[in-house]
Amino acid sequence: MKTASAAPIEGVNDFVIKFANVNGTGSASANNMFAKALFRMGLPVSPKNIFPSNIQGLPTWYEVRVSEKNYLGRRGGVDMMVCVNPQSMERDIKEVDAGGYFFYDSSKPLDLRLMRDDIQFIGVPLKDICQREYSDPRQQQLFRNVIYVGALAALLDIEFDVLTGIVADQFRGKEKLITPNVHALELGYHYARDHFDCPLGIRVERRDAVGDRILLDGNTAAALGAIYGGATVAAWYPITPSTSVVDGYEKYCKRLRIDPGSGNKNYAIVQAEDELAAIGMVIGASWNGARAFTATSGPGISLMSEFLGLAYFAEIPTVLIDVQRAGPSTGMPTRTQQSDVMACAYASHGDTKHVLLFPATPRECFDMTAEAFDLAETLQTPVIMLTDLDLGMNDNMSEPLSWDDSRQYRRGKVFSEADLEGMSERFGRYLDVDGDGIPYRTYPGTHPTKGAFFTRGTSRDEYAVYTEDGAAYERNMQRLLKKWDTAKTLVPSAELIEAKGAKAGVIHFGTSRDATMEALDYLAEEGIALDSLRIRAFPFGDEVEDFLERHDIIFVIEQNRDGQMRSLLINECQVPPRQLLSVLNYGGMPITARQIRDEVAAVMRGDNVTPMRKKPGAKES
Repeated sequence: MKTASAAPIEGVNDFVIKFANVNGTGSASANNMFAKALFRMGLPVSPKNIFPSNIQGLPTWYEVRVSEKNYLGRRGGVDMMVCVNPQSMERDIKEVDAGGYFFYDSSKPLDLRLMRDDIQFIGVPLKDICQREYSDPRQQQLFRNVIYVGALAALLDIEFDVLTGIVADQFRGKEKLITPNVHALELGYHYARDHFDCPLGIRVERRDAVGDRILLDGNTAAALGAIYGGATVAAWYPITPSTSVVDGYEKYCKRLRIDPGSGNKNYAIVQAEDELAAIGMVIGASWNGARAFTATSGPGISLMSEFLGLAYFAEIPTVLIDVQRAGPSTGMPTRTQQSDVMACAYASHGDTKHVLLFPATPRECFDMTAEAFDLAETLQTPVIMLTDLDLGMNDNMSEPLSWDDSRQYRRGKVFSEADLEGMSERFGRYLDVDGDGIPYRTYPGTHPTKGAFFTRGTSRDEYAVYTEDGAAYERNMQRLLKKWDTAKTLVPSAELIEAKGAKAGVIHFGTSRDATMEALDYLAEEGIALDSLRIRAFPFGDEVEDFLERHDIIFVIEQNRDGQMRSLLINECQVPPRQLLSVLNYGGMPITARQIRDEVAAVMRGDNVTPMRKKPGAKES
């Protein structure tokens, strides 16, 4: 190991390690094993799989944050890089923080032009070891990944029996694979112990800092939320990164939605020819009384917009899960963003507004998906849950999922045949009887002469009779606004955290939460106190309006280019634009605590003065 000029980074249970691999080489399993080992040692971890949209051959990365303090967002910077991909080596070396460590395959000499004197290089001849141990080229490729995990066990002081336990669990039922994998771990472990001073300055120690939390991806949690929320129909068209929502729904339906007596499936999953057909099927099933949903991403939202307008105006419950990715157009399909906020809030033409939910954890993906069905049926309108690739596809530490078996679904205002039969007055499908903007509905065919058999997207009066009368149209649109006000009292409220002496605030949502809360801790240490408000739903409740009124300066932290949540706040709450300052991240990777800290601190310290723009050709003063 080459000694660095900068002092080596030291720390126990607090570092960032990043793996640089080639896509399609089986590295994801080995990297996942590494993260799980730390988790089983009682350490909070946050793994991020950073992969290309191409199936095989391009660089891929896997970043693991280890934090005994439970910081689970991206911190920024890399303390240790494990690089087994020559394609990205130059970039990977540059990314390591001064004093950090660069682990590489030393079977070939490292290009001296890439050397840095402020980091430590750790060379392990992975390829040579594999060629010596294995004759099969595929085994040479796969076990190279396992060998570097074994070496890391020695370098970082990971408990070796924890790794062997993971191998045993992973290959249960395929016992013949256990021994060779454990052997590969041992090869790496012993090489590191024989050639380096172990452990390094950064290392791990067992703790009890995980509690009862679990590692789970948001898409799986959303799928389970759909099942527990009563969904019996899913119609969809595959698109990254939402595909695993319906995959998970199907997987668990096969276990949980089979009639025990007949063995029949009590669910329907339809892969439509495109997103338009998928949302159309969901609206049709929902209109008929089923709980139905679809899952998609930004391009799908674009295609589904017209149908969402139909569901809004015809007042049909509809649940949509949008796992956001970088756009526009095809964009970067395997990178994360929060860039569908405006598209979903006002999806479709005309004056439309849609209820949005913003989960920040897998537990919230589960809870909010289930809640989405209750909200959609209570309000008779589309409800869109906006998660993103980071939350949806990566394992996240989460509170365990739980469900109250006594919970009753809220089906909303639905007249039965007996209700219709007992009415002396005329049934008005779009009549606001209760003053909350929500009319009563019937499932089609409930009654032979009363109730509804059809629905329409064209204008109508309170009794669903077609009309182009402007006054009737305006009454209907005003009633929809009244329903919108009712929705404000039903959606999840924003989460407020107040800081002593704070005069400014931050607003954030979804996966920006963890990095934001860590940044607020950093800022507090510098004497900068800020109140925090995490928005969990749209429309905004009174607590959001109150927060906006109480702070002269508010930073809106979000992961898109145009500050879409900021625009939504300005548009809906009539906030002076100068009151809201954007902290934006849109490179495709999750936002970091360091970025938030630096941008907020610059403003709060007053060192963000922007020079006046010079006229072209003006001389320097």
